Amino acid sequence: MAANRTNRARADRLVQYGNARSFAGRLQTTRPSLSVSRIMRHLSRIMETGDKVGRMPDTATYTHGHAESVLRSHRTRTAENSAAYLLPCLRAGLSLLDIGSGPGTITVDLADLVAPGPVTAVEVTEAALAVTRAEFERRGCTSARLVTGDIHDLPFPSGSFDVVHAHQVLQHVADPVAALREMVRVCRPGGVVAVRDGDYSGFTWYPELPGLDRWRELYQSAARANGGEPNAGRRLLAWAHAAGITDVSATSSTWCYADPTSREAWGGMWADRIAGSAITEQLLTSGLGTQEDIDAIAAAWREWAAHPDGWISVLHGELLIRVP
Repeated sequence: MAANRTNRARADRLVQYGNARSFAGRLQTTRPSLSVSRIMRHLSRIMETGDKVGRMPDTATYTHGHAESVLRSHRTRTAENSAAYLLPCLRAGLSLLDIGSGPGTITVDLADLVAPGPVTAVEVTEAALAVTRAEFERRGCTSARLVTGDIHDLPFPSGSFDVVHAHQVLQHVADPVAALREMVRVCRPGGVVAVRDGDYSGFTWYPELPGLDRWRELYQSAARANGGEPNAGRRLLAWAHAAGITDVSATSSTWCYADPTSREAWGGMWADRIAGSAITEQLLTSGLGTQEDIDAIAAAWREWAAHPDGWISVLHGELLIRVP
């Protein structure tokens, strides 16, 4: 599987080289003083560092990190509010794999729905898996298996699970097309692969505060610098098609926060996250943002949360894939 990923990456680089050379030729016609070879040398340096010519770095970093403010938000996720599109496919006795289990709240809900079927939770590190384990223990879920693994190269034989699920994962990975192929590989024929991801450019809110526009701008820059795609929701179907998947249905859903309690939870959470989580350090050390940016964004989230007309819709794309 690792060799296949390497071959695909080489093929992608060849395609990108051809695209870059075509772009260089077009640019040279408008800037005769620049030779195609000079333009290509510059583009090659950009491509080698994984900058903005369309190639993600070979690995990706999880933008959110695992600060308390992040986990506080993620623990509000349930199967009902985050995987409703999948629930009609579930029944007792199915085996289920949850990739990127995080705080485990969705995973335990899914485990309840397929019990006594076996459930496996996957996270990339032991530290992240410990957060899942704590939720399992809190809720008395003793039948689940916890495994560290990489979504690009899952440590399971082909056809191991009836259901393979990932929530808010593909937006953070280096190669979402390869990840989808791997999810399909470990799913049994007749089984279901389910993914759901946010789409940050599709988030919309009122009042329209400049600080929240700046938040989105900086978050998207940070996520892409980490090798992710914050507008994953709209791309899920395209990624599935690129992976050679044909039996797929695409839908969307939203979280909406418009009452005082949910506004305080969402706005307060983001005010804390922008000021004291992994993205804070990344923005400051990379030069993408300043302390003034962070202070203004935190204040904007608190202003939005306190506003009696405050409203936000958080868009997600979803896929259900039937494995032949």
